[in-house]
Amino acid sequence: MSARNAAAQTAYGPIVLAAIEHNEPPQRRLVDDDLAEAFLPGRFRFLVSLTRSAALRRAVMAASERSAPGLWASIVCRKRFIDERLSDPLNDTDTVIVLGAGLDTRASRIARHSDLPVFEVDQQVNIDRKAAVLRRVLGTPPASVHLVPVDFEHDPLIPALESHGYHRDHRAFVIWEGVTQYLTPDAVRSTLAQLRDIAPGSRLVFTYVRQDFIDGSNTYGADRLYRRFRTSRQVWKSGLVPEQVADLLAGYGWRLVEQAGPSYFRDLYIRPTGRDVAASAVEWTVFAER
Repeated sequence: MSARNAAAQTAYGPIVLAAIEHNEPPQRRLVDDDLAEAFLPGRFRFLVSLTRSAALRRAVMAASERSAPGLWASIVCRKRFIDERLSDPLNDTDTVIVLGAGLDTRASRIARHSDLPVFEVDQQVNIDRKAAVLRRVLGTPPASVHLVPVDFEHDPLIPALESHGYHRDHRAFVIWEGVTQYLTPDAVRSTLAQLRDIAPGSRLVFTYVRQDFIDGSNTYGADRLYRRFRTSRQVWKSGLVPEQVADLLAGYGWRLVEQAGPSYFRDLYIRPTGRDVAASAVEWTVFAER
């Protein structure tokens, strides 16, 4: 399996977690995504259906925690963080761009109550998969959802978006979730450079894996995760240093607003549910504006 196809296969994992999380009682739920289960292939929908049992749900979460401590909470909390920033009443935006959309459900959830254009960008294999999912789940894909095939390592981003109806003078809310670690450092910086061309007043949310995890100097107790993504196949290629993110963004015309890590998720999202879980220090979420 090529590295690119290996990365494409990881599109399932975060949506499986979001779907299982949605089976939690509302007061214990870390993220709300009622479309996640429907967007999954049959074998994963069956697994998710089993986790309507609290005992089986606990068992699946415990297995995830043994494999990658804190990753479950990090993934579902980052989704909630992004959903909250996107739905903020003060967020005045003209379009949404989802980079590395995978099976993300946001575009379809937005389309329920708005004709706000959403551009979902991903590898051709994931775009084809997403188109099939939208036809299966919704019958007719929402007119406001535009699927844009792009290889971030090689293809120009803005022209591809424009060929599907994007206007670069529109203020955009750009979501780049769970993607940067799968790209080479050159592709990460190339993408940031291309995002210079979007309109002032735009916003950017992205996640990254810490550089010290990528280089192996600190695995944060997630040795099995490190072996899976760095030793066995080296699917994760890039990382960032939290203290350097502001300067990196400034170099591409963005202003750092906030970074969310494990303590942020613990205090704002996890503690109010009463659940005894912790988010991982391996991954961080960034919110920026221009």
